[in-house]
Amino acid sequence: MLLNFEDIRKNEELLTYLKYADSYFESIGYKEHGLPHAMFTAERAADVLRQLGYTARIQELAKIAGFLHDIGNLVGKTDHAQSGSIIAMHILSKMDISEERYNSDIFEIFGAIGSHEDKNMTPPTEIAAAVVLGDKTDVRCQRLRNEKEIFKDVHSKVIAACNNTKLEVNKEKKEISLSLDIDTNICSIMEYFEIFTQRTIYCSKACSVLNCNFSLYINGDRFL
Repeated sequence: MLLNFEDIRKNEELLTYLKYADSYFESIGYKEHGLPHAMFTAERAADVLRQLGYTARIQELAKIAGFLHDIGNLVGKTDHAQSGSIIAMHILSKMDISEERYNSDIFEIFGAIGSHEDKNMTPPTEIAAAVVLGDKTDVRCQRLRNEKEIFKDVHSKVIAACNNTKLEVNKEKKEISLSLDIDTNICSIMEYFEIFTQRTIYCSKACSVLNCNFSLYINGDRFL
């Protein structure tokens, strides 16, 4: 039996790791990195690939990798992509009971998890690219835990100001567009770019792997 998302989503060991990782972030006053973000990333990654016409199996692997991409945070934020890949390898290899335990599916998942923070490089695979898009476009204000966090730092202000994060895929035009609604009473457009320029570039790199161009709209105006 090959790995599938529903088994991953219900695995108690994985769920415990994700919950503990988020509790670590909560203790240091950092935005939500638990099950809601994991599901958001998983579903958005799979949906991008679905709209571009990739196979159901590729979509499934992206969904698994997206769900587990931040599991390494239970060890610590620094280098969490690499530690997360190793943790996933340890657990998923036990769950995969196909004839070839360490098959290409598992390595696709490991690679996507391990590379999702490597902003200086281009994502190595379509699955990794989809996970990057799912993760780096999740700037929903709902990820802040309480109102006291809003003005804690510029990063928190940006998250608090984002009321909408819509990602649209146009297969015919080969374009992926991120549209943000930013409350400029909380955060200026310039403050957004001070924090998120690097991740915007990374999203553009991810789109190139999927043979698409990336565009960014903020409050209806095109910036990229």
